[in-house]
Order: sequence, then structure tokens, then C-alpha cells
Amino acid sequence: MRNTPINSEVVKLKIKESGLNDIGKATIREIVALVNQIQEETGDKFVRMEMGVPGLQPSQIGVEAEIEALRKGVAADYPMLDGVKELKQEASKFIKNFINIDIKPESCVPTVGSMQGGYAVFMVANKCNKQKDTALFIDPGFPVQKQQFKVLGQKHTSFDIYNFRGDKLRDKLESFLKKGNIHSIIYSNPNNPTWVCLTEQELKIIGELANKYDVLIVEDLAYFAMDFRTDMSVPGKPPYQPTVAKYTDNYVLLISSSKVFSYAGQRMAMLCMSDKIYHRKYPELEEHYGADEFGYVIVLRVLYALTSGASHSAQYALAAMFKAANEGKFNFVKDVKEYGERAKIMKKMFIDNGFFIVYDTDIDKPVGDGFYFTISYPGMTSGELLEELLYYGISAITLDNCGSDKQGLRACVSQTQRTQFGDLENRLKRFKEDHSSSSEL
Repeated sequence: MRNTPINSEVVKLKIKESGLNDIGKATIREIVALVNQIQEETGDKFVRMEMGVPGLQPSQIGVEAEIEALRKGVAADYPMLDGVKELKQEASKFIKNFINIDIKPESCVPTVGSMQGGYAVFMVANKCNKQKDTALFIDPGFPVQKQQFKVLGQKHTSFDIYNFRGDKLRDKLESFLKKGNIHSIIYSNPNNPTWVCLTEQELKIIGELANKYDVLIVEDLAYFAMDFRTDMSVPGKPPYQPTVAKYTDNYVLLISSSKVFSYAGQRMAMLCMSDKIYHRKYPELEEHYGADEFGYVIVLRVLYALTSGASHSAQYALAAMFKAANEGKFNFVKDVKEYGERAKIMKKMFIDNGFFIVYDTDIDKPVGDGFYFTISYPGMTSGELLEELLYYGISAITLDNCGSDKQGLRACVSQTQRTQFGDLENRLKRFKEDHSSSSEL
């Protein structure tokens, strides 16, 4: 029996009982379940960095608005498929105020989290042109989106952006696009899991190639305005949230309430399509959906079939939060800066104890501090590091599962409270003591 902070026999047994042949390939939820079982058996609390869930209180503006809506009886009524009018209007204003892009309210549609918004888009984009049957992920990325493609039985391909930043991105993207089979390009910005942020130059490249090859850009803004190196909190004034929408009309934006408003539990997001894409007609959609307009198919065919609308009361919550932000009464960025402050402290703890930040720069400047960061340890593969950290009461997920070519882990700061920093530091010191000889080989 090894002398580790968490009972090594229990950890070993629970890994065996989990049925995971390769822990490095375990999904986020599988790691969650495994750590829950170890905690329950040992009574020891883990420093949990595997799942990207909010670690702050939800916006009270949203909570109060939703309570009021429920008191008015909206729970008894089915919501309109395309969303509550007030929400659509405030979403359009929010996009103008914080992205400086014009999208009509009509093109802003509520979904059951951005997961559903992306899923609906993937279902439709795959059927717009029979010659284009494959999606391209700019990785590393959110692993569950690829799971959605598996469920749909659709094709996807990807590449790790690590070695293709700046000008190099154009040739790499074009090597895929010139084959003629790519219908969409998918990425998050800021990025999950690395927290790298695409530059204006890179967004321009993506937009120009979207126009040249007529592909749809799916821009996931789950961490809206959370690149804390720049203050994007003032409505109607630059700097704005960077977006590919400045350079092409071939886009959809996924705007979530989960992280930026800490409203994850109500599964509320906005699928915002450019006005051009919303009204664009694809003749081949008629064969599959009985209609040919992209936005019409999304709303009245796909979202109708999936959930028949998004939570009625939660729509009023998001509308209220958008409205308060639009009017300058709610600085939503200020509230979530806590994540960046935690990341700065936690990253230093890992570095001081022999770890390295894997994705450490945005071309020519250090990557920002935010919701995620990436770590590696000399001489260990992703799976080996993940398993070994479990013996020290620290959990994460592997970069392998995010489409990375690098060895290492994604660490999420949201569930690690400041009261746990002492435990984290002590466990990392023990880890260093126990592995210093192997790291020097």
C-alpha cells in the first residue's frame, strides 16, 4: 500500500471497478462518477478540476426575474418555439453592445443550453449540401461536441492549433477546405480547454476562408468577454468580444448563460444566426425537412422536434440579465473575474511544484488567466498523470479527450474554492516529493 494523501488501495480498487480500461480516455462524466465514489469511500475531499461548472452564485437579477415570471403563471404555457419577444430583443441589443455586430431579434433563438444550439446546427449544416458531409474542429475543443457527432452518425475531422497560430492558420485550414467536403468550422473563443484566444488576424483568416469556400462558422462564446486581459464590460464601447462575425456573414454564435451569468442549472442559451444565414435557402434542406430556409428549419423543424422550445421562465431570467447589462446596470464581467484570480494562484502552485503549462501563449504573449488552464508533468503521459493525481486527491481530464496532440490535463478552476488552496498546495508538494527523481530523468 502506497503512502499517498488518498488511500491508495481504495483509489486502485475504484478505478478497477469503474471498468475504464484506459483512464486517459474517460469522459468528463466518467471521471466525475469515479471521484465521487472515491470520496464517498474515503471521506476525503478532492480538489476537483475535472468538470467546467460555475463556482459562483447565480445572478440575482435572473433569479428574481424568473421567480416573477413563474408567479405570473408562465409555467402553465408552452413557450413559442422562436422565443419570448423581450428576450429576442435584448439578445439583439446585447450582441450590438458587447460584440458590435448587428443581428435582428428574429435571428436570436433560445435553446436548452448551448449544447442544444450546437446540436441543432450540426443536424442542419450536414444536410445543406450533399457534397459537404464533414465538420472541421479547430482543436483542442469541448469533447462533448464530438460526442454529439457520434450520436448523429456524422463525420468530423480536426487539427490541433498549437503549431498553426497566426499566418500558419490559413494554410492549415485551406488544406482541409480545398477538398470540398467541409460544411462547417467549429471552435470556442476563449478556448475550452486551453484558454488560448484567437487573435483578430486569425479570426480574419477564418472569416475570409469561410467566404471563399462557403462554409459555416460555429463560434462558441461560452466564456463571453472572459479574456480578462481586456475589459469588455462597458456596453456600446470598445473593446468588444472578438468574433469572426466582423469578417463573414457565414456564422452562428452560441451564447450561453451558464458561465458568464452562473446560470447553468436552468439550461438557457441563445443561438444567434447572422441574418443572412437565418434567411438563406438551401434547396437540399427541402428533401430532409420539408423547408429550405436555414433559420426556419432550425426553429420549426429541429428545435420543435428536440424539446418544443426552451424553458419559459428561464427565458425571462436571461432577458432580464441581458437588459441590465445593456443598460449598464449589471457588470457581469466583474463578477466572473474571480476565475482569473483563482487561475493565477493555482497555476503558480503547479509550476512551483514541477508542472508545466502546456498551452502557455497566444502567439507572442502569455495566455490569460481564466476558467481553464493546461498542465503537464515531465515523463508522464496524459493518462498516467490523471491516474497519479487521483492518489493525491486532485482530479482533471486529459487533453487527449479534447483533441490535443499534447500530453497533459485540463484543469478547471471553478470548483476549487480559496479555502482549498492550502490542501492543493500541500498535495502538490507531496506529489513533487514523491516524483522528483522521475521528473529529473
